[in-house]
Amino acid sequence: MDLSQYLEIFIDETKEHLQNLNEQVLILEAEPENIDTVNEIFRAAHSLKGMAGTMGFKRMQRLTHDMENVFSEVRNGKLNVNADMVDIVFKCLDAIEGYLSNIVDSSDEGTEDNEELIGLLNAALEGKCDTGEPEVIEAPKAEAAPAGSQERKKYLQIPIADFEKNAMNEAKANGMNVYATTVYIQETCLLKAARAFLVFKGLEGKGEIIKSVPSVQDIEDERFDFDFSMFILSEKPIEEIKKIIENVSEIEEAVIEHFEIPEEVQETTPTATTETKAEEKVVVEKKEDKKPSTSSSKSSKPVVNRSVRVDIEKLDDLMNLVSELIIAKNGLVSVTGDARVQVQTFNEQIEYLERVTTNLHESVMKVRMVPIESVVNRFPRMIRDLSKKLNKDMELIMTGEDTELDRTVIDEIGDPLMHMLRNAADHGLESTIDRLKIGKPKVGTIRLDAYQDGNNVTIEVSDDGAGVDVEKIKRKAIEKGTITEEQAEFMSDKEAVDLLFAPAFSTAEKISDVSGRGVGLDVVKNKIEGLGGDVEVVTKLGEGTKFIVRLPLTLAIIQALMVKIADEMYALPLNSVVTIEEIVPDDIKYVQTKEVINLRGTVIPLVRLNEVLDIEPVERDENDDEGLIVVIVKKGDRQAGLVIDKLLGQQEIVIKPLGKYIRVPKMISGATILGNGEVALIIDSNTLV
Repeated sequence: MDLSQYLEIFIDETKEHLQNLNEQVLILEAEPENIDTVNEIFRAAHSLKGMAGTMGFKRMQRLTHDMENVFSEVRNGKLNVNADMVDIVFKCLDAIEGYLSNIVDSSDEGTEDNEELIGLLNAALEGKCDTGEPEVIEAPKAEAAPAGSQERKKYLQIPIADFEKNAMNEAKANGMNVYATTVYIQETCLLKAARAFLVFKGLEGKGEIIKSVPSVQDIEDERFDFDFSMFILSEKPIEEIKKIIENVSEIEEAVIEHFEIPEEVQETTPTATTETKAEEKVVVEKKEDKKPSTSSSKSSKPVVNRSVRVDIEKLDDLMNLVSELIIAKNGLVSVTGDARVQVQTFNEQIEYLERVTTNLHESVMKVRMVPIESVVNRFPRMIRDLSKKLNKDMELIMTGEDTELDRTVIDEIGDPLMHMLRNAADHGLESTIDRLKIGKPKVGTIRLDAYQDGNNVTIEVSDDGAGVDVEKIKRKAIEKGTITEEQAEFMSDKEAVDLLFAPAFSTAEKISDVSGRGVGLDVVKNKIEGLGGDVEVVTKLGEGTKFIVRLPLTLAIIQALMVKIADEMYALPLNSVVTIEEIVPDDIKYVQTKEVINLRGTVIPLVRLNEVLDIEPVERDENDDEGLIVVIVKKGDRQAGLVIDKLLGQQEIVIKPLGKYIRVPKMISGATILGNGEVALIIDSNTLV
């Protein structure tokens, strides 16, 4: 049975279960008596075990099975939750994430057995009577015979055909072992065929199964009781074969021994001797067909992070809009008759088509939007681990997890946010002792706040720590040769703080695996700017630091202001445009040799786009008093006035990347194709403010 087709579904669902487990175990650590949380953890572990077992990932299945056992005892009141148990469970979740990472990379879980973790889980189970309640021990079923008894060796009653005897003798002559085994499945098992299948898969490559009773086909169709018998030819020792079988979840026992080949073949009916051979040959072939093709699946990496869960109402809206689009198309096709009527009808249909396409765009965007929760919900666990690692008391407060972003942005924003949170935990927050000395609360606070601001989403990562020491940054920059002492003297606080984003720049006195290697904030800035966003730092010494990240809602289709500079057309994203002003040359003043204007009490620097883009300016008459068109754009609290030659109007554009083979200035974020087929470059105003 080829299960590779289900691999992507398995990966997505395993990620969801792992995230749920991380969240629930964090709750359990704070509320050890919360039985609802315990039940939720048990269910998630049970689901993971079943999924891993079905896919044939034995190591993941074994680990989740042991986790399930622990929480089964907690659920039954026989085991208490404590800090050590929580630490063990978190280590298990990390190990499962490791398995999942291997599966994503190679479609195989790897070779790590995590015996140490399994030992810790079993050790936790040994203390399950801590509550003082008597342990409930189920009496053995009356019909169950002792292990190793003749009644348990059901393979002894199986007739052996001539060709099977010959195969056994030939194997022995080649130095191989002949084993007979009867495998017993727990009677509480709901998927006994799946468990039997996993036994066959586990023995794959360890030997050859020459006979199975019932047949493999009957086992697959669950036409058998809770046991089945096999004859195995293998070079492996009997202990290894027994361990492989019993490692499968919900296998009660494997009764196995070296099989003595009978001297004479038992009497069977003529049809049995002739048909059995043919039947067994077919069975073996079918069994091989049913095995997961792990070798073929390794050749191609499963595609992950390509799915989005969509509300059915959004799909209904899309369907309705597509229907209207077809109606609009039919309306355009049917325009015939009088020329004047044609023009009027054509214009009406174009307006209708424009409304439909705009609504269709908005609906598609809603489908692509994913709550930021899918990224930030892993951070509480990370802060909890950092708190223990750094020996600092800290808490993470998050708001706005339901804020939505385009899926393409969501996939890329996780690492930058993680860098900023780790930076806040390590650099931002003082040690517990230092906080108490200066009268701050013992527990440091890190906040992650997300909210929508127009066509942007703003994410703020802040802490109530020591803040950024500007003088310390300047000293470090001088030591590293990043700036000179003269530059440091005239550098503003903001310019000094911006040095934190310089490559390989770090103020850490001690390098650790948390931070301090100078590879964090420059990566953050590059990644965010690559997404069309920007990052800003606001800090106050002794009170804390705030990183403000602004990101576009989508990277695909935007509203833009079309402008002309000389004879060339450009697009300015409308989400950064504040207003459009017309000024006269006399309104331009100079501050430190730079052009500025005073717009309603606010001093705004001017940027002449023809100079930035290296375009010959339009010649103007010296006596021409015609005003200059200035587009005021903003980036956070800062503004700039972009001087253009002509304003063309607003237009919805599709962003097209220029590709990695074309070297373009930083201020060009892409291009768009206009209705007449011409190409217009898109200016990233964030780089100019």
